[in-house]
Amino acid sequence: MGSFVFNTSRSIQFGAGALSRLGETARSVVGQRILLVTDPGLRWTGIVDRALGALSQAGIEVTLFSDVEADPPEAIILRAVAIAQDAEIQGVIGLGGGSSLDVAKLVALLAVGVETLQSVYGVGKAKGPRLPLILVPTTAGTGSEVTPISIVTTGASEKMGVVSPVLLPDVAILDPELTYGLPAHITAATGIDAMVHAIEAFASANPNNNPLSRMLAVQALQLMAPAILTAVHHGTDAKARGDMLLGSMLAGQAFANSPVAAVHALAYPLGGHFHIPHGLSNALVLPHVLRFNALTVPGPYIELAPHMFPSLGRLEGQERAAAFCEALEQLSRDCGLPQRLRDMDIGEDWLPRLAHDAMNQTRLLVNNPRTITEADALAIYRAAY
Repeated sequence: MGSFVFNTSRSIQFGAGALSRLGETARSVVGQRILLVTDPGLRWTGIVDRALGALSQAGIEVTLFSDVEADPPEAIILRAVAIAQDAEIQGVIGLGGGSSLDVAKLVALLAVGVETLQSVYGVGKAKGPRLPLILVPTTAGTGSEVTPISIVTTGASEKMGVVSPVLLPDVAILDPELTYGLPAHITAATGIDAMVHAIEAFASANPNNNPLSRMLAVQALQLMAPAILTAVHHGTDAKARGDMLLGSMLAGQAFANSPVAAVHALAYPLGGHFHIPHGLSNALVLPHVLRFNALTVPGPYIELAPHMFPSLGRLEGQERAAAFCEALEQLSRDCGLPQRLRDMDIGEDWLPRLAHDAMNQTRLLVNNPRTITEADALAIYRAAY
């Protein structure tokens, strides 16, 4: 076995009602003056008010930043950093979906004033220090609460990543009750996103692919595969919601250390150009990327198939890998997600541009189990069209 490194969040608190402990946790970890980072949509749910109440009871002074946008642009991050510095905050809490958590990570890093956003793009560029950080996810999909990654939209459509262990939070608080009110289409898209994290982590060609990540990926899929349709169609089912949130976190731990690959690389241009939510972008290209990979590297999918779909255990070899791709496509369909790029009002003339832009995601493509050329990317987009 080769050497590897495995990092994750220092403390994880999981359980129904865990948000009620936010105040006492923040007082011991973050300090008296904090920036709470969230998005405007979440404010209407009452969750932000519950968080503010818990923090107020603990005697914590809160500055609220609730302007996070999906696929956050640089300007949003820099605005939040400026507010944090003006308020002389001592720490940061991120509350919401992946975008809010990603912004919170970067605010905690940049508000110190040692590094700039431009200087930390890439892998291992961010060195710290950062302010104390607590992350509280309200979707079961991104796993951002346990990943050292923050994704930023730069320019009109391109996305860049900040990847460094410094971004891992001090505490991740996972409360399944916060996901009960998620609409079905968001539950579906974020759930498929989490499954993609586990699948790509398990199959990753990254040198740091390791036994811990593979074990976590399998456990994540065993939890989420039976739960996702219940969570989508019966959103207040406590067990399904808990399994999805825990599975999402385990998948996050997996891909945080064994990075994702071509599914994400081909999904990013869809989000950048057409503002398709990240989870749905992944779902649209997932079966087509996996079919491409399975032609020459079927092993990971042969191994994963019965963990997600036990009936596929009766099949062997390439037949099982092919059936795995079909079953994933059917699962997405059963979740009610759009299935084709044309369903998203993407013109066929856009496909070459998407393929060209996907090739810029070298950080991700290098992890794919099968090498992808621009011609291959175009063929995958055509298959997805």
